[in-house]
Amino acid sequence: MVRDGEPRYRAIAADLAAKIHAGVYPAGSALPAQRELSTAYGVTLMTLRQALRELSDEGLIVQQAGRGTFVSPPHLAYRLGSLRSLTDDLREQGHTVRTTVVAAGLTDAPMFGPGALRLERVREFAGRPSVHQVSWVPAPHGERLLGTDFATTALYAALTAIGVTVARATETITPALLPGPSRRHLAAPADAPVFISSRVTYALDGATVVADRAVILGDAMEIRAERAANGLSLTWTTGSQTWPRSESS
Repeated sequence: MVRDGEPRYRAIAADLAAKIHAGVYPAGSALPAQRELSTAYGVTLMTLRQALRELSDEGLIVQQAGRGTFVSPPHLAYRLGSLRSLTDDLREQGHTVRTTVVAAGLTDAPMFGPGALRLERVREFAGRPSVHQVSWVPAPHGERLLGTDFATTALYAALTAIGVTVARATETITPALLPGPSRRHLAAPADAPVFISSRVTYALDGATVVADRAVILGDAMEIRAERAANGLSLTWTTGSQTWPRSESS
């Protein structure tokens, strides 16, 4: 219902938003074509596009050139304060995560030397590939993990199973545009915004047990941190993180 003096496009935006929240248009689904919607609401295409622009600004829809308009997928929270795997975080939030192992094998890693395990995975949730992750585990742990089914076993869980206790991790998260090596895995355009997470995980004795680099689609994830007086602190810096190195295309 249109209130007196209310612009028509705002009433349409409110109606579409209500339908999205009610599940009439589920997350990730396509909205009807613009001409179909403009006819249904009895407005011009210009008025309808104003309504869609408002929904886009609110993050409720995503407009893809040549494909149409889609309800935004659910945004998942990447929690900075937890020392767990990304998959564990997402599953705790009730999301189904599918892991595809792209490659797993021993390699001569510049940062670790020979015998390091290089593990490359793609994480899919909400029906789309959203995270491209490359992890390195130095010898001798990498050799002991070779043969693990990482499609069903989290890396941290696999380390625990061979007696490695994870003590702490340092992590840098930077915004960027989708790097070339990740484009074919995430099926996104070159100008897609992403978060790049570079994490180094240490054992109780201070030895590095995992070096990890994850490219996370920016429209699929948001980052949250819970702060307390003696808890997590965040440091904002300038410049770029170059290690672990990006894979060459």
